[in-house]
Amino acid sequence: MELANIEKILIKYENGTSSLQEETALRAYFSGGAVAPHLQEYEYLFHYFETVKEETFTKSIQLDSKKKKTSNLKWRSVAAFVAVLLSVFFVKKQHDAVVVKAQYAEVVKALDLLSANLKKGEQAVATLYTYENTINKILKQSK
Repeated sequence: MELANIEKILIKYENGTSSLQEETALRAYFSGGAVAPHLQEYEYLFHYFETVKEETFTKSIQLDSKKKKTSNLKWRSVAAFVAVLLSVFFVKKQHDAVVVKAQYAEVVKALDLLSANLKKGEQAVATLYTYENTINKILKQSK
């Protein structure tokens, strides 16, 4: 078969528009051995298809689906229970963290208020000491 014709059929094959006769011609060309060098990758592809055709599945298939469904249902219910339990645990932990942050903010606010009031008291006491010292000086001078 002509190389140009093979290339046209390959383009059709890649686009999925080739007919069965054209695909048979491609298989025959690539299994013949005399393949053009630039089409070598297609030879591997068609050789793989031929090899895979010969493979067979040798393991037996079990059709006892009722037992598997029951077992699956048990495992699914256990998995769902664990998922719910973990989500409740993490939500509670997250909620507790939010509560602790709120309590911390309240304590900080109360301590700031206490600190401000203590500073006012300290200033008032300092003023009283100033008055007391002044009065003592006046009394000492008048004696």
